Amino acid sequence: MKMIFKNAEILNENFEFVKGNLCVEDGKILGIDCENNNTESVDCTGLKILPGFIDIHIHGTKGGDTSDAKEVSLQIMSENLARHGVTSFCPTTMTLSGEELEEIFRTVAQAKGKENGAYIHGINMEGPYISLAKKGAQKAEYVRKPDIDEFKKLNDICNVSLVDIAPEEDDDNAFSKEISKICTVSAAHTSADSNHARKGFENGITHATHLFNAMTGISARVPGVAGAVFDSDSVRAEIICDGFHVAPETLRMAFKLLGEDRTIVISDSMKAADCEDGEYMLGGQTVYVRDGKALLADGTIAASTSNIFDEFKNLLSFGIPFKHAVKSCTINPAKAIKQDMVTGSIEKGKNADLLLIDENMEIKGVYIKGKKII
Repeated sequence: MKMIFKNAEILNENFEFVKGNLCVEDGKILGIDCENNNTESVDCTGLKILPGFIDIHIHGTKGGDTSDAKEVSLQIMSENLARHGVTSFCPTTMTLSGEELEEIFRTVAQAKGKENGAYIHGINMEGPYISLAKKGAQKAEYVRKPDIDEFKKLNDICNVSLVDIAPEEDDDNAFSKEISKICTVSAAHTSADSNHARKGFENGITHATHLFNAMTGISARVPGVAGAVFDSDSVRAEIICDGFHVAPETLRMAFKLLGEDRTIVISDSMKAADCEDGEYMLGGQTVYVRDGKALLADGTIAASTSNIFDEFKNLLSFGIPFKHAVKSCTINPAKAIKQDMVTGSIEKGKNADLLLIDENMEIKGVYIKGKKII
């Protein structure tokens, strides 16, 4: 099927706006202002076309959760994400037993390729290989040391796009050295000092999970994991940009220090996203949502109720430049999970994952692999 999106402002592969017509064929981008006869035409006068957003860290939304281990929950997530301009995602697990993880992995494997909205890249495995002291909303009884054999068994069931570890729990960096050959390894839920973190970065860790949250922070003489991330030239950092998990002032600092290519916006949302306040389950624990803020009974922050399109608008209101904010929702997460040859920018040969917005930053269209979803 051939399509042409006419009279749009198109964010090109260099993340610069150009006026023109975007050509799509069989779900792939052909190019801007290329020849494409006998096409279905979409008038985009007054609209901007961005790459579809990519959420690489999401537990749930609209009442569905990855850890439900139900295909219907993944379908709910897929459809609701698309409504928010997210065209692909990584369903994210919690710290659970091996048996529960196997069931979740089998469910995701069965759901891949059947999505009605945003499509699945692979699983984000948040836990169980974390620090007990920095477990956050993860369940303590299932926290365990990084296990190469367990990981490979799970990855054989369904591919993992990203796996979290606490670097200080990875003896001789054996896990990060081996598993970084398979997927992205991230520092997360960690009590590591900057030296432990730096050693991990030298041995396969290329990512940091929800920067500032559930990790050692920065002080004058103790840089912590966050300081080690800033000191690195290559490690990417995902950040929850709902204005609650990280203060706007801190977000501005992080975006300035990390630059355009190392920031990644994530939702880290749970099933309470787009639902009313109340009590919800997350990884086997009760979460209390009040005024959109998700907390455990002891006051520990437990995921978010946001989505990355709203966070993108937050960033603009916080003063983050448009180009930087867009890249953090598109090409940067694609690169983080090694999918940047498939999606993440408007470039010839990539999936036609497209987000159409108007001058008021309202979503006016979502296309996934060239198919109109909204």
